[in-house]
Amino acid sequence: MHLLDLLSPARVSAGVHATSKKRLLESLARLLTDNQDGALEAAVFDSLCARERLGSTALGHGVAIPHGRTAGLAAATGAFIRLAEPIDFGAPDGQPVDLVFALAVPEHFTHQHLLLLSQLAEMFGDAAFRERLRAAKDSTALYRLLSDWQSAHAA
Repeated sequence: MHLLDLLSPARVSAGVHATSKKRLLESLARLLTDNQDGALEAAVFDSLCARERLGSTALGHGVAIPHGRTAGLAAATGAFIRLAEPIDFGAPDGQPVDLVFALAVPEHFTHQHLLLLSQLAEMFGDAAFRERLRAAKDSTALYRLLSDWQSAHAA
């Protein structure tokens, strides 16, 4: 499973406004469930919050990867947003977060979940790639960058 298998252009957004980590997680839960099922959206939100209570999912360098396993979720989904203004996410380097890739996976996706997180850590470990994401003019350009990265690293 590759990251782009989880992502659709509708779940990639530039210039998102969030006033807090909680509001950001609410927005991500809505995106991850395609704003279609209120009960599932609440379950995804709860799983994202539960994971954050274990420790921040911020990697540093302005990047966070909120994620959670959710009962009732049929397939893994992902969403990527670039915030209009960075917010505090409790990052180990103290930097606020502006690049966020969220994952929601079915409860039984233990191994796949770890593989996806590994791909994300590799992607966001590239400083030049992070800067290209920050410089992208809109959501379409962000999606293209994510697609190009995936294509270049698929093997």
